[in-house]
Amino acid sequence: MEQAKEQTPTVGAEAAAELKMNEGLAALTGNRSSKRPSAWSVIRKQRLAFVGLIIILFFALMAIFGPTIAPYSPTQQFARQMLQPPLHTFTDPNTGEQVRFLLGSDEFGRDIFTRLLYGARVSFQVGFVVVGLAGVVGTILGLIAGYYRGWIDSSIVMAADVIFAFPAILLAIAFITMVGNNLRNTMIAIAIVYTPAFIRIVRGAVMSVRELAYVEAAVSLGARSRRIIARHVFPNITAPLIVHASLIFAAAVLSEAGLSFLGLGNKPPSPSWGSMVSSSYGYLQKAPWAAIVPGTAIAVIVLGFNLLGDGLRDALDPRLRSANSNGGKH
Repeated sequence: MEQAKEQTPTVGAEAAAELKMNEGLAALTGNRSSKRPSAWSVIRKQRLAFVGLIIILFFALMAIFGPTIAPYSPTQQFARQMLQPPLHTFTDPNTGEQVRFLLGSDEFGRDIFTRLLYGARVSFQVGFVVVGLAGVVGTILGLIAGYYRGWIDSSIVMAADVIFAFPAILLAIAFITMVGNNLRNTMIAIAIVYTPAFIRIVRGAVMSVRELAYVEAAVSLGARSRRIIARHVFPNITAPLIVHASLIFAAAVLSEAGLSFLGLGNKPPSPSWGSMVSSSYGYLQKAPWAAIVPGTAIAVIVLGFNLLGDGLRDALDPRLRSANSNGGKH
């Protein structure tokens, strides 16, 4: 009984100290958040970032509803209708129906508009899978390296530097060559290439957050490392993580298109924007639209994610936000 009485004040004191610390932090963050505009309001004020968001939503709707609005099958071929220009209309001899190529046809007589819609699904699938794999693995390793430091940090950073030493495309090609050429392995290869970038971003943010007063206070109160990382460290590094994820999404789409152009990844006749550019490369003079349409789609969606990433950076980085507000006052 005496031991229990002695332990009770100690536990109560620790709980009270932690409660006071949390109340103080909440008061500080509450005052800051009341003066801080939301990320959506900042993005809405920035025209380029808002344009990027609209572009992404447009292609996202294409990927979601593509099979529903596509007029034909992506592998359907129309005899004697190869490399037809946009808005070309003819009568199908098999069905007697009017067929119209909104964006023209490719070298096999397939509708480019239909293949563009289905190709959008591949691009978004690759982007989400790559950002998901690279983001999860890179964030976990970056948190461990930045918080624990020591030999763990050195080992993780060395492994990331080894991957950084190889050109991204060559490393992805080598991985696909070893494990097999299909879309799944292509997504894994691209994720491996971009994982070290997440490690560096997260590690640098954790090393700066780890030295803040509230983290040191949690350590002095005896909180477990996993609890500190989950409740105090990770929530304060999400801003650079979100910005980097949007930029990696664009890089993943571009990498998949480049690998498809080289004949890796999504195998024909399944549509992919990169493979569409590759297959029509030899007909640039005769039918330039066959390469221009998917090439423009790649460029526009990458531009959209880059514009959105820049807008998120301005919205979530307090230093850039304060600089913009001060510049606006002058």
